[in-house]
Amino acid sequence: MSCPICEKRKAARFCPAKGEKICAVCCGTEREATIDCPSDCAYLLAAHRYENEHQRSLPADTPLLDEKIPQDIIYTHQQLMAALAFSIAKFCAVQPAAVDTDLLAALQALAQTYKTLNSGIIYEKLPDAPLPRELYAALIAFINEVKKQHAERAGSASLKDSDIFHLLVFLYRMGLLRTNGRPRSRRFIEFLRGQFPQAPEFKREESRIIVP
Repeated sequence: MSCPICEKRKAARFCPAKGEKICAVCCGTEREATIDCPSDCAYLLAAHRYENEHQRSLPADTPLLDEKIPQDIIYTHQQLMAALAFSIAKFCAVQPAAVDTDLLAALQALAQTYKTLNSGIIYEKLPDAPLPRELYAALIAFINEVKKQHAERAGSASLKDSDIFHLLVFLYRMGLLRTNGRPRSRRFIEFLRGQFPQAPEFKREESRIIVP
């Protein structure tokens, strides 16, 4: 039986997304591109293991790549970074259609917003697509709530916009390194879910985020 995608090669691999066998070449080229692969697909997991062993490099023109992140920012604001990551994971749990590019678009836009705030300019450029825009709004609401709590807490140091900016850049770069660049990739999403398995609410505990 020939592959239903290319209609040329022999169908040898069962594709759970399509419910039928496809050829190995189409499995490799269309995976997470035109095929919406389930996270438990054996061939997808094998591909991800290979990608973990061969981490991709980021192009020189990657947005925000030239920003220098203070070495101690992750440790001094470990709780906040974990809370931001959890907020993203929680958003994805109720948005099964979300893919890595949605997360990256939201994080990049939000980081750019805080970059302008640091320069004294209030300028907000929302993501174009609806889903990244929803995540952007959810993260804005979360950050504003955290700021409010800091302001109301006696003796608490104010949360600087520059610190939030650097944490957002860090998460954005983490996502770029965790994803594989394919349009339907969910590698970054799966990574975040692995950090907070089945957690109904964020608990103030030591972060399990792994620094890339």
